[in-house]
Amino acid sequence: MGAVYFYHLTRQPLEHTLPVLLDKARQAGWRIAVRGTDPARMDWLDEKLWLGPEEGFLPHGRAGGPHDAAQPILLTTGPDAANDASCVMTVDGAEVAPEEVSALERVCILFDGNDDRAVQHARGQWKALTGAGCSAQYWSEESGRWEKKAEA
Repeated sequence: MGAVYFYHLTRQPLEHTLPVLLDKARQAGWRIAVRGTDPARMDWLDEKLWLGPEEGFLPHGRAGGPHDAAQPILLTTGPDAANDASCVMTVDGAEVAPEEVSALERVCILFDGNDDRAVQHARGQWKALTGAGCSAQYWSEESGRWEKKAEA
């Protein structure tokens, strides 16, 4: 049974934090689906990942291409990732079901701590997922480094 980790972004933006988490997930040997809600935003993330440092390049692709199943990291707006992901990272309030948490190695929910709506949405996700029996951790970078602040 997997776990869901909530990442409360307050100091570093998504385009900085996401590659760090993707790299850690790849080091764990996981295939990853990055799930968002807006195709244009996923295109923006795709561009940011392509423009990252060469030595830390993260092989990835956008869902809907001919090689989705071969992608180690697949950026998508849908719930079904064709790359057989064992880790799902959600951004911009994308939904995740308790059944997914149970079926995956890890679910990461990244949310913007400077956006009150995003914070409220993440709180609702925490309540729904922990209420359904999912193991969860809440991580904050408020102090300048990542610290676990809560666990359920």
